[in-house]
Amino acid sequence: MSINLTKGQRIDLSKDGGGALKKVVVGLGWDVVDNGPDIDCDASAILCGADGKTIRKGDVVFYNNQKHPSGSVYSTGDNLTGAGEGDDEQLIVDMAKIPVEYDKIVFVVTIYQAKERRQHFGLINNAFIRIVDAETSKEMMKYNLSETYPGKTGMIFGEIYRKDGKWKFNAIGQATDDGGIVGMSARFGYTSFK
Repeated sequence: MSINLTKGQRIDLSKDGGGALKKVVVGLGWDVVDNGPDIDCDASAILCGADGKTIRKGDVVFYNNQKHPSGSVYSTGDNLTGAGEGDDEQLIVDMAKIPVEYDKIVFVVTIYQAKERRQHFGLINNAFIRIVDAETSKEMMKYNLSETYPGKTGMIFGEIYRKDGKWKFNAIGQATDDGGIVGMSARFGYTSFK
């Protein structure tokens, strides 16, 4: 049975029998408000070390870098409209392949050209992040953002992090004013887009 998380709630990423998960699908979704403009939201994963900062080039997995150099995290592609049911974008995390120097994977959503198009998270509702066991396709947990965020152009949805050798998930739900993926990534010390 899937667990509905609240903001700030943390949960262990173990299977029902107590075994470690091997691979998860991180699904992110959102809807545009009624009669709103098409909005191109982009889901990304940012891999960080123990200090919460990226370590090397390629640590941001997004529409222009769809696979981490280690092969541990990859994107299934970019949805340009957010239309339809279910996940709008998915990131796959292979826990066994995550290099030991990484302790955290942060999942964010930014609005493409938000400032130029005058778009923000106040024009989006029903946003969520969910974790699915890739082996069984069973949803383990889901975090629905219950607030709207007018004027905000980025969102830190949640993170998978390593603690005492075990992987856990933290539901964050923090809105930001970052200008796209470049601004969001700079928060985590990443400046290697060029």
